[in-house]
Amino acid sequence: MGSVAAAALMLGHRAGWAREAGGRWPKITPPQSPRISNPIEQLGRSRDDSYSWMKFIPASGERNRTNLPAPVAKMLTGENAYADAMLKPTEAMQAELVRAMLARSAGAVAAPALEKDGWRYSSAISEGETHARYSRQRDGGQAELLVDEGLRAKGQPYFRSTGHQPSPDHRWFAWAEDVIGNDRHRICIRDNASGAIRTIVDKDAYGYGGLVFSPSSRWLFWIWRDARNRPTRLYRTSVDGKITDLVYEEKDPAIFMSVKRTAADGFVALTLAGPETAEVRLVSAANETAAPTTVWPRKAGVRYEIDEWDGSLVALTDRDDAFDMQLLRLDPEDFGTLATLVPHRAGTPILQILPFKTALVRLERIEGLHRLVILRPDGSEQAITFDDPAYAIELPGEQAYDASSAMIVHQSPKSPPRWIRVDLSNGEQRVVRQQTIANFDPDDYEVERLFAPAPDGEMVPITLLSRRGMARDGKAPLLQYGYGAYGVPSDPEFSIPALALVDRGWRYAIAHVRGGSEKGRRWFLGGRKFTKRNSFTDFVACAEHLAAEGYTAKGKVVAYGLSAGGLLVGASMNIAPTLWGGVIAKVPFVDMLNTMSDAAHPLVPLFRPDWGDPLADPKAYDYIASISPYENVQAASYPPLLCTAGLKDDRVAYWEPAKLVAEVRRRSTSGNPAMLMTDMDSGHQGSADLASEYKEKALFWAFAMRCVA
Repeated sequence: MGSVAAAALMLGHRAGWAREAGGRWPKITPPQSPRISNPIEQLGRSRDDSYSWMKFIPASGERNRTNLPAPVAKMLTGENAYADAMLKPTEAMQAELVRAMLARSAGAVAAPALEKDGWRYSSAISEGETHARYSRQRDGGQAELLVDEGLRAKGQPYFRSTGHQPSPDHRWFAWAEDVIGNDRHRICIRDNASGAIRTIVDKDAYGYGGLVFSPSSRWLFWIWRDARNRPTRLYRTSVDGKITDLVYEEKDPAIFMSVKRTAADGFVALTLAGPETAEVRLVSAANETAAPTTVWPRKAGVRYEIDEWDGSLVALTDRDDAFDMQLLRLDPEDFGTLATLVPHRAGTPILQILPFKTALVRLERIEGLHRLVILRPDGSEQAITFDDPAYAIELPGEQAYDASSAMIVHQSPKSPPRWIRVDLSNGEQRVVRQQTIANFDPDDYEVERLFAPAPDGEMVPITLLSRRGMARDGKAPLLQYGYGAYGVPSDPEFSIPALALVDRGWRYAIAHVRGGSEKGRRWFLGGRKFTKRNSFTDFVACAEHLAAEGYTAKGKVVAYGLSAGGLLVGASMNIAPTLWGGVIAKVPFVDMLNTMSDAAHPLVPLFRPDWGDPLADPKAYDYIASISPYENVQAASYPPLLCTAGLKDDRVAYWEPAKLVAEVRRRSTSGNPAMLMTDMDSGHQGSADLASEYKEKALFWAFAMRCVA
């Protein structure tokens, strides 16, 4: 970001740090983005998007520092300089917070090794490092370094990797990495016999669930992204890189793709899914170059996933109105239903299954909290739960099918991750590793599970982290996080940044609003499309409840959300501007009406069932227009607002928060700052290393502290 001197020159403010009343913010004149009339007629409705000039999509290639139109470059540079200058007084606190987070992270961070066929695969971030090293070893043998991500990231302005995996025969090790920041990956493969690393796919791969070795280890199946960044093709490339064949191409832009091997390595499974439909196509291990076979043709309103267990296929599906999912056994030849393994139970959603040779393990929710269930071939079941008021269980994939125990990860906001082996025959638990946190005693903290009454009577869960013994006198500031979209839950996980904030007299709350799936499919549907406003009123209700109960006070709550969670906090800010002490919106989806009216946007066709189609449906147009944060900024006393963006982000582009900031700045009556910080080297996600993560959180927390100082 620009220096203070550059900011002063650019913005023309006077020298010194004169403060607003109360001394919270430097008195600096913000940039003023011009309003250029752009009337839009749509479905008989009219609007004027006066900041539409901020939008830039290059004719080819990606956005970068060098190809921006001059007005856009000037706007982003000016906004960054203004934000730098406004946040200059927080630099000491930012540095203190980063030091505290890194101190807590002292020591190696490593999950237990993944054991397969006598090999132990592991990754770790060594003390003093911020990137992982991937290695393997046989029992009693020397560790073999597979990938040093610190070396691969060196000199790159951006680095994020995913999909690390050995081939079934352990000859190869593959992963996807993004060195641009636009989620378009290259795929790398290591020959474990020679140690040589090659780039087997040089660009445009989709890394998140988008690559897998074939059962024979001769092929790598991978997904390609088109010019609009949509995953649309499945390719099969020989591990020597000499042969690449197109396996399948999807023509429907409303369908997403993922690929995996089934548990017993019987098939490669291509899943084609939208919000309300799915189709799985299988490539048999017996003929890896054959065309994929469809299990059930896609049908509107039917979602399913396929795996294999106990000599047959299994389908996790909502077919026959099983909205919280059921588990069926299928014939592997004709895909007919042989039996119901787990029937549908309303309010107890099945989230994930992981088959083993001697048991099928599933992760589900009951009363909003995770539990693990072991299902054995004789039909007997055993549930594994924990006593914490709020906690999360993770069931890592890629575990050996013939293992006698399942590895799970348990954590809570005050309990660091513990890797636990659960014996599949009797359910006995054995902790094999716990993340070491320096200068930390869990008894210093308290986790509570609260419920806030929503305006329509629903009870909205809240997870609350505090220092033990904190008074409920309304004096403590509180940061409230929320997401509430796509059925994605906000699980109560352990967070070193959250501890750093709480250690400074704050409380940290997670609002489990509708639109997520914490209480099942109906909780998701209750905050989707024409019920989306429920997400916002739930979020407001949580803050008001926490204030009413003395955990904080109105005006001392800082709202925090990212992406669709940015929509949540932006809309909640419009509903109750004086409730919040500040608002942090990371890469926020806040220009709903214009974005959902852009048929060329990579995600719009896919997510029309979630938001509606304002191009074809007048009801959807009117509803989106009534809730879109950018469209509904009013003349009101707005709190301080900090938005972030990534220049290369094609999911939520920089102009969405830029428009919101400009409109809040124009209409707010409070004199509080509205700021935009754009990372010119990243996309929707920042670079993946601890230093980058902690630096960003320190910026957010220091801003929050300034808001309520």
